[in-house]
Amino acid sequence: MELHDLPASPSPRRADQLAAFGRLLDVLDRLRAECPWDRKQTMQSLRHLTIEETYELSDAILRDDLPDVKKELGDVMLHLTFYAKIASETNQFDIADVLNAQCEKLIFRHPHIYGDVSVSSEEDVKRNWEQLKLKEKGNSSVLGGVPTSLPALVKAMRIQEKARGAGFDWERQEQVWEKVQEELAEFGEEFANADPEKMNQERATAEFGDLLFSLVNFARFANINPEEALERTNRKFIQRFQFLETEAAREGHRLADLSLAQMDVYWEKAKKLPPSVTTHSPQK
Repeated sequence: MELHDLPASPSPRRADQLAAFGRLLDVLDRLRAECPWDRKQTMQSLRHLTIEETYELSDAILRDDLPDVKKELGDVMLHLTFYAKIASETNQFDIADVLNAQCEKLIFRHPHIYGDVSVSSEEDVKRNWEQLKLKEKGNSSVLGGVPTSLPALVKAMRIQEKARGAGFDWERQEQVWEKVQEELAEFGEEFANADPEKMNQERATAEFGDLLFSLVNFARFANINPEEALERTNRKFIQRFQFLETEAAREGHRLADLSLAQMDVYWEKAKKLPPSVTTHSPQK
């Protein structure tokens, strides 16, 4: 079913959903009042835990583990309601204020649904979204809404998306690929006939950053999420390396005693195994 085919009417389980959300609020109210750990929490003390829960949700999504996604969604939902609960205790805002503000924002940023604006594509929607955000937040720069604390790879993607929303972007994918090749050549020049000890580290770092930025740009044109792509490769490497360790140990070898050529034998075996054989999540 396509997104535009989904019904606009409320879910037939709306009553159950509202009851479940109300139950969560009731449980949190009691925990906040009676549990020593819950009672002492602040927004600051929850912050790092929320980040951890968000990464655990991301891991479950990448593994396509829907039972785990359901569990991790519950953990994240608890944290979101917890922040609102803490704020309500000093009469700053409560969960109703949070959700109503979000609904108003969504309505404001979707004038093609709730207003008389016409759009012909997803790109039109994104462009309107960014322009409305500028008006809403009063930012003087299109890039002003990019959080400074985002991981660099994710930040590069968001910067490029926002620039595109303002009309500043390459016209064709082949132009982006040419830019990747140009940046790769410039990075390579820093190492050509260079003594590693005499290499200009600052310049090499700058060129490597340019190369990564151009690769992120190309990934965007190819509809690839670079953060997800790199994480999948990380997991693939972990899985294959753990296979190497397991097989070497099973045959009575220590990795420290094996040559690179001997380790490559196990590595090639790992590459030939079906994903279901080598795929498993790292231990938490």
